Amino acid sequence: MFLALKDLRVARGRFALVGVVIGLVALLTTVLSGLANGLVNDGISGLRGLPLTHLALQPGAQSSFSRSTLTDINLEPWQDTVSKREGIEVSPLGVSFFNAKRTNGDTIDIALFGIAPGSFLAPRPDAQAALAGRAGLVLSDEFKSTGIKVGDELTIVGVDTKLPVLGFTYAGSYGHVDIAFSSLQTWQSLVFGDNAKGRFSAIAVRAESDTAFAAIDKRAGTDIETKDAAYAGSPGYSAESATMTLIRGFLLVISALIVGAFFTVWTIQRSRQIGLLKALGASNAYVLRDALGQLAIVLVSAVVVGAAVALGLGALVPKAVPFSLQASPIITSVVTLVVLGMAGSLVAVRRITSVDPIVALSTEN
Repeated sequence: MFLALKDLRVARGRFALVGVVIGLVALLTTVLSGLANGLVNDGISGLRGLPLTHLALQPGAQSSFSRSTLTDINLEPWQDTVSKREGIEVSPLGVSFFNAKRTNGDTIDIALFGIAPGSFLAPRPDAQAALAGRAGLVLSDEFKSTGIKVGDELTIVGVDTKLPVLGFTYAGSYGHVDIAFSSLQTWQSLVFGDNAKGRFSAIAVRAESDTAFAAIDKRAGTDIETKDAAYAGSPGYSAESATMTLIRGFLLVISALIVGAFFTVWTIQRSRQIGLLKALGASNAYVLRDALGQLAIVLVSAVVVGAAVALGLGALVPKAVPFSLQASPIITSVVTLVVLGMAGSLVAVRRITSVDPIVALSTEN
């Protein structure tokens, strides 16, 4: 590593330049990771927070609540199973999007989750008690920032039904819309009016252990899936995740190309030094270790600094922006950048090993 470290000191300007470029790629990749996580949280945090393990929906619904309509006929086989087995709970769940108008004329968007009395889906005991009383809404804590208070009345646009705010709870969001809870009966009256006929969107299932649901699913006429699989039904979830993954992939490929191009040019410029090392008896393995070690120092330093700057910038992002930096994705991005950068340098390996020692003895410039 003697020659590698000396090169780093002597040619620090060009190494600093390529380091800045790699650091910027690391910064962008980390920021995109935060945006991707923020969008995911904004799309499914409410569903993720519900204490369920599976969802049973109408066949062909493709994880979407808006495409699924079930009735008590579908629910009965599940309830029969609960009465015969321990460790399983089921509850009907209604999910729809509404606009609600405040008394001052402002309109807010609501992802309304209708839950049955006594359901395990209630986020907290106080919310369960509120929903067991008169018809009303228990709003996600995020609505507090809009100035809404307990006792305010919200008019559901389209049906002109006025509902009081009964309280607040942590609920998160679904489909990038903050969640509100109501009783299942209230939800049914808003969606179906007087013609509800016991309809709802899905059956929430909580199982204490992995259980085979195929037989129950068939009798109930439903399609059951895990909660994680149901995330795909959140509006925009799949498209947003795919887009962010594609952009991050392009950045990683670009990083590998940058490193590969730099290392190739740098190897050409160092051909005389490499030839001299070989003329003095250095093996190909020694020369490769020297060159790759030099690149690893630049890569790791630049990537770590870029990720650290991104963390600092992430702390300044306003809360209104869906942005969330998490350790696991950041570590994955950093490691992937280093690995792909080293892989990109392999294009110059053959040139290093093929340098003839006679080059060092050449009198040509």
